[in-house]
Amino acid sequence: MSNRKRLHIGMSLAPTWLSGDAWRQPDSNIEGIYSADFAVDIAKRSEAAHLDFVFRPDVSCLNMDGLESGSGFASLDPTVLLACIARETSRIGLVSTVSTTFFPPYVVARQLQSLHWVSNGRAGWNIVTALQGHENFGLEAMPGADERYARAAEFTRLVHDLWASYPNQALLLDRENGRYADRSQVHPVDHAGEYFRVRGPLNLPAFGKARIPLVQAGASDTGRDFAASVADLVFAPTPDKDAALELRRDLSQRARRHGRRPEDIRLLPGLSLYLAPTREQARELFMQTHGRPDNARKFASIQQMIGLDLSDWPLDRPVSAADLPAPVHNPGSRTHTNLLRRLIERETLRLDELLLRPEVISAAHWQVIGTAEDAFAQIVEWAEAGAMDGFIAAPGGSIRSMHIFLEQVIPMLVEAGLFRERYSGTTFIEHLQEQD
Repeated sequence: MSNRKRLHIGMSLAPTWLSGDAWRQPDSNIEGIYSADFAVDIAKRSEAAHLDFVFRPDVSCLNMDGLESGSGFASLDPTVLLACIARETSRIGLVSTVSTTFFPPYVVARQLQSLHWVSNGRAGWNIVTALQGHENFGLEAMPGADERYARAAEFTRLVHDLWASYPNQALLLDRENGRYADRSQVHPVDHAGEYFRVRGPLNLPAFGKARIPLVQAGASDTGRDFAASVADLVFAPTPDKDAALELRRDLSQRARRHGRRPEDIRLLPGLSLYLAPTREQARELFMQTHGRPDNARKFASIQQMIGLDLSDWPLDRPVSAADLPAPVHNPGSRTHTNLLRRLIERETLRLDELLLRPEVISAAHWQVIGTAEDAFAQIVEWAEAGAMDGFIAAPGGSIRSMHIFLEQVIPMLVEAGLFRERYSGTTFIEHLQEQD
């Protein structure tokens, strides 16, 4: 094995291979997406490949516009689902997504610490501020980005304080003298901040043997600064290597300003994979998934993000930087908006080409359409350039893409010295610290 820096790799539990028209394939198992078995199978396969973690993204609303032609992001509660997976696995990390905008800190602290206990130290928290869903939580409108991240910063500090309020060492379990716990070590947090008032302590002791790693997905300026202050892993849309390199450099600079080491923050781009035995089959799989000529939602999304109405354009007409209107306010993801503008500024694409780019069809993640060898080559290229510390795999088009990734790509990375041959620890944080 070489001395290359080994990557940290996670697997998305969201059924990304069911996006677009992929759910219509006979082997999609669309009927099983609301069963635990669906996610347990992914987690077991990922653990057999020694991945660092599985990850369940989440939103707190139903996308009605997409419900006719897809699942609309409907899903089981991620923390409940991961608690089920915890009983069926023993090593792989379990990252749940919980919003700091909608849920009470005390409940979140307890749920995540509970997952940490039932998984024997494998819980992780993907911190999101959310972009939509306020109507389901009694809010008149979504707070602005600055307010959401200020709230998230206070929320995260409070959750850590709650985890520390009942330390594991307070558990004595002294049968002989009849002392269950040392009450003097358990203390209220007495938090009175701008957004929250919580007395504490948490009614659950800390697991104690390993801390809960934090994941953050914001790539906007405010999101980057928050991530640099708290995150162990940053999950970010980086559709090309240059975008990843820029984000890696920026996170390192921000980490230093927050008194952290750059290596404390691991950048893990999303990697959308459409894999097949040949490139032609992979392209066919991609087009079967995303090539349907119903483009109305794509046009609406583009117009909402950048203010450009393409609904009457011929499909063979190029879209260039000269066609971009002045930036408009977009209540959705600023990161996604900026990446779409960046794409059009950098490349002149025919409209039919633009409509198939990841900045339009998905969350603007890095994309590989090809063979296992193609995926391996791109991963090596990004790794050797220092563009990332690993990635979160999101196989698309078919469940076969996931199998090819785990059964063919991962062994290639192991052989190249870029990934572990076996687990050396039993907790999530141990997986992340193998090379620290």
